[in-house]
This record gives sequence, C-alpha cells and structure tokens, in this order.
Amino acid sequence: MMNFFTHAVMVVGFAVMTAFPAMAQINQPRGSQQATVSQTVGVSTVSIDYSRPSVREREVWGTNLAHYGYQNLGFGTSTAAPWRAGANENTIITFSHDMKVEGKPIKAGIYGLHIAINEDNTATIIFSNNSTSWGSFFYDQSEDALRVDITTTTVPHTEVLTFDFDEVTATTAKAALKWEKKAFPFTIEVPVTDIVLAEIRNGMRNQPGFNRQTWEQAANYALNNGGDLNEAMTWIDGAIAGQFFSQKTFANLQIKAGILNKMGKQSEALALMDDNMDVGSILELHQYGRQLIGLGLKDKALEVFTFNAKKNKDTWPVHYGLARAHSANGDYKNALKHLEKALKNAPNDASRGRVAANIEKLKKSEDIN
Repeated sequence: MMNFFTHAVMVVGFAVMTAFPAMAQINQPRGSQQATVSQTVGVSTVSIDYSRPSVREREVWGTNLAHYGYQNLGFGTSTAAPWRAGANENTIITFSHDMKVEGKPIKAGIYGLHIAINEDNTATIIFSNNSTSWGSFFYDQSEDALRVDITTTTVPHTEVLTFDFDEVTATTAKAALKWEKKAFPFTIEVPVTDIVLAEIRNGMRNQPGFNRQTWEQAANYALNNGGDLNEAMTWIDGAIAGQFFSQKTFANLQIKAGILNKMGKQSEALALMDDNMDVGSILELHQYGRQLIGLGLKDKALEVFTFNAKKNKDTWPVHYGLARAHSANGDYKNALKHLEKALKNAPNDASRGRVAANIEKLKKSEDIN
C-alpha cells in the first residue's frame, strides 16, 4: 500500500515534469557575448549589433569559424552562404539616414551584415535586407541591398571579435571588423549638410519656426556649410524684417553680409554694415573689425575700430581694436600707443595679460593679429 510520503513525491514529480515544457529556459551566459557599437556623424548614427567569438588558439580563416567564399553550411535554406561576420544571430548594421558605403548609396534602415572572405587580402561586405534570420544559414543573394569590395589589413592580434570605428571625421566614419590578425575596414560617408538642412526645413514648419533665432541659425548653417545661398538669404531676411518675430540686430546683419560676400557681392555686404554701424555694441563692432582684418580689408577695419572708439570713447576694448588695426597696417608706433591705453582700462587680469604680451610683440615690430 502506498504511504502518504511516496504519494506526495510522485505528485510533485509529475507536476514538475508536466510544467517544465512551459517554463522559460534558464538565462545563461553565451560563449560569444553580444555587443553593440555605434558612432554619430553629424546628426546621424551608425550602429552595429553582433556577437563576439574568441580565437582560443584556433585556426580562424578558411575554417568553419570564418569560411572563405560562399558555402553550403548544411543547415537552413542557403546553398551559398557567406560568413556571418560574427556568431549566433545575424550581425546587423543600422543607418539612421541615407548614407554611402565605399562610395555606394544605401538607404536608411536595418541590414544583415555578411562578409564573403577571399583567400587573398580582399573581401566583399554584403548588406542584406534580411536582418532577422539566424547567422547566414538563410542568406539569399536576391535580398542583397548592397555589396562593396574592400581590401583587408593586418592588425595586432585581437582575441575577441571586435567592431569599432577607427577614423571619424565631420562627414565620415571608418568601421572595421577585427579578429585574430585580420581587419575588414569599410568607409561610411554621411551627407551631413543635406541631412541637417532637410531637418531644418522640416523643423521650421513646426514650433521652432516661430522664433527669430531659428531663422538666423538656419541661414548661418547654410552659409558656413555649403548650403543654398539663395535659401539662406530668404531665411536671414525673414529674421531681419520678414516675419512677425523679426528684429534687426547686428548679429543677423553680419550673417546677411556674410551671405552677400559669399555670393560675390562684397561691396553690398560692406554697404549694409556701414548703414547699420549704430546697431552694433562695443564688442560686436570690435569683433566685426577683427573679421575685416581676417578678410584682408585692413583699411575698412581701421574705419570700424575708429567709429567704435568715437562712439564708446575710452572704454574697453576700443583702444585694443585700434591697436590691432594699426598693427595690421604696419603702423606699430600708433598700435603701441593704443595698446598702452588699452592696458590701463583692461577689465581683468586675463585681458591685461594678453595686452601686455602684445605690447612685447609690438616692441619687436611683430604684428599682433
């Protein structure tokens, strides 16, 4: 006869066995850990999600770890699969905006990333529209979004497979897969100016478009980053006198003058500023004068600094400005005279230190600009 204890154990055992299939699997560490690396270029982002196998003193290239060319892996639907560029699931790469890889365009989106490795120092990077399959077992060439051929490089031993961005500029990022002693680099180009201007245009149709500063920033960005100068002029005119929030300021007049100058209309730019000198503050006029020196317009700079000195007599930094103008014109004697006055009304130790250093330069007949 079955006692109570035996019966209880059987009931519990049966309950465990029947419940087990419905339970989730135990969450255990993977042999190849997952990782994500991302890089911002301008206002855009490129990110790569992948798994990281280790070398562990094994042969890597041309083996089942990272096979050459296209092979039937004996599982899945692919009969000609490239390497999965990692381990486990698809290695995936995400582009937040339309970009170029190795000079070829690719749309914003998420892509499966595969590599066909050649036995020499070349390879083909493959971007697949299928980003959800496991590894490359289900790779289908008809789903390719882009292929680019690259040259591999030799690197110091990298035990754990790593994607990183070695070189980054204002408009590019060089991504590279590194493992063992081989690297697979590919350059990503981002049309930063086009993207920013498109976002500016869209944003100006919403709340940001209802303030003057947005229009000024838009015009200034287009001016300094190769945008459409006619569009930039429309924006700055809107900030100065074309909208209900418009206000003429020395700052936005300078932006307009900069646009005119870049259009080849320097005389119009100078006339615009001449007609509005009274709008500028002491520091704004001082900076404008320095800008003119930078443009090589030394005589015009002297006019601006002289106007500033008359309008704001004996205040900081009008004598400093006159010293710069005279120095730019090679008149170190008058420059030194104004610097000595500037030393007396400099507002703080840092300013006095800069003036003193420039006095020493003038004594050596050295330009202080």
